[in-house]
Amino acid sequence: MNQNLANYIKSKRKAFSLNQKDLAEKAGVGLRFIRDLEQGKKTLRMDKVNQVLSLFGAELGVVDR
Repeated sequence: MNQNLANYIKSKRKAFSLNQKDLAEKAGVGLRFIRDLEQGKKTLRMDKVNQVLSLFGAELGVVDR
């Protein structure tokens, strides 16, 4: 699951021609957070993940296994 999110963020960032620093600034999060997110870190704050996802018109949600 974490890799799906990491891949989604990375592909969206590239589609919008943003580097990690630009994405961090636009989302109001730190560069370290973006790096952790794109590397699939297992423990991230959901509110910050949603800050990043909102730039792409998305948000976290529940998925049945």
